[in-house]
Amino acid sequence: MKLPVIEPHRGDFTQAPAINPELTAQWLEAFLRDELVAGRSIERAVVGLSGGVDSAVTAYLCARALGPKNVYGVRMPYKQSSPSSLTDAYLVTEALGINECTIEITAAADGYLQFEPDADARRRGNVLARVRMLVLFDQSAKLGALPVGTGNKTERLLGYFTWHADDSPPVNPIGDLYKSQVWKLAEYLGVPKPLIDKAPSADLEANQTDEGDLGITYAKADAVLARILEGYTNDQLVARGFDRAEVEIVRKRLDSTHWKRHLPTTAMLSNTAINEFYLRPVDF
Repeated sequence: MKLPVIEPHRGDFTQAPAINPELTAQWLEAFLRDELVAGRSIERAVVGLSGGVDSAVTAYLCARALGPKNVYGVRMPYKQSSPSSLTDAYLVTEALGINECTIEITAAADGYLQFEPDADARRRGNVLARVRMLVLFDQSAKLGALPVGTGNKTERLLGYFTWHADDSPPVNPIGDLYKSQVWKLAEYLGVPKPLIDKAPSADLEANQTDEGDLGITYAKADAVLARILEGYTNDQLVARGFDRAEVEIVRKRLDSTHWKRHLPTTAMLSNTAINEFYLRPVDF
């Protein structure tokens, strides 16, 4: 099967790379069936539904790959979550006909945060993200299902996620899609329009947006990231039409969060250290 992503160099150099949505959907559905059913003999998936487009696209792909009856959408609001996040997540479960439940995480998160009243928004957000992942993994054990990740490529490259939370699920169908590509795929899949149109937000506080935190729009970040991964330097990108300040924002975040994209570093004491030396033949 042909790789579904259109080569980034086609078209306007300063635009984010595009995709073939239909081929991408087929590719990712086959990926999910291969990784869950063929690879692990698991026929069910658990997806945390935040009310955002990433988790919605993931749920749509799982429903198409495994059948709606084998997909469990879990809403996990906190007391400060926007009410629209809950209702937007419900739009997904209603449209797909998947299994759904709401598990309020306020008591669990506050059970710890009561001892850290001075924790800032970043720390509180990390606690909430890790509590939500605890819920998803426990629900997977209860349901005989596998947690499926919802983090896109842009967030992963910019380090805009909580380590050992958002990145914890063992399978992620959209992890190689830039945010702008996720939006295109969402349109093709028929994700409810309110989820596509809303400003992406971690929903940690009122009026918080991802792009406000990052200091750059996803479309611009995606275009810069695509060129950086092709090997272009900052000066080369500026010479080809990119804004220097925006290039530097992306480069700094990419370089400073490299550690978040790796497994924990193990001190090697033998020639059979796991992941450093011990690999199955298929892993080489």
